[in-house]
Amino acid sequence: MSILDALKGLFRRPAPKKESVWDALPAAQWMVVGLGNPGAKYAATRHNIGYRVVDELLRRHREQLIGVPGVKAKVARTGVDEHGVLLVRSATYMNETGLAVAPLATSYAIPADHVIAIHDELDLPAGKVKIRIGGNENGHNGLKSISEKLGTRDYVRIRVGIGRPSDGQAVVDHVLGRPGDGSLARELLEDAVRTAADAVEIIARRGVPAAQNEIHGR
Repeated sequence: MSILDALKGLFRRPAPKKESVWDALPAAQWMVVGLGNPGAKYAATRHNIGYRVVDELLRRHREQLIGVPGVKAKVARTGVDEHGVLLVRSATYMNETGLAVAPLATSYAIPADHVIAIHDELDLPAGKVKIRIGGNENGHNGLKSISEKLGTRDYVRIRVGIGRPSDGQAVVDHVLGRPGDGSLARELLEDAVRTAADAVEIIARRGVPAAQNEIHGR
């Protein structure tokens, strides 16, 4: 290398840093995980209600999911006012959701009490939405996986009621079923998706107690 080349190297401007579409957003303070199973087979089933709530939040905030290298999930970052929110859809089956949640919580330094899991709840009437922190998993394998991998049950749950099956239908058929177009059950679940998305935004802005007071009164 000539002296001239060396001098050119000293004064050459470094390449500009490539900006991320997330650079202008606040750092993630909350992680919102919609529980569900990937694939067309499970789309729009009652069991995938968590996915649908994340989709509603993506629509509201005009965001799109992207893959994360080394993590079995797709994520999007958005802001609810000045509060950063990480939206997550696991790419694993529901009973392995914790494999996506735990590494993301570590990477983004999000404590367990700022992880929000949105899931279907048999023990609530169809369309009813309730919020709580901690407690047992009521046999829900997705919650069991999250609790195991986070090492705690003390995270936020948004429970979206799908009701118990009627007319002797098996629980598995009810959970993995799709309410008919134009049915009351379909209307109730669509309302619940919007209510659960509202709950996420209220939690991000004002905390869990405020969301409980507002959502539980609906």
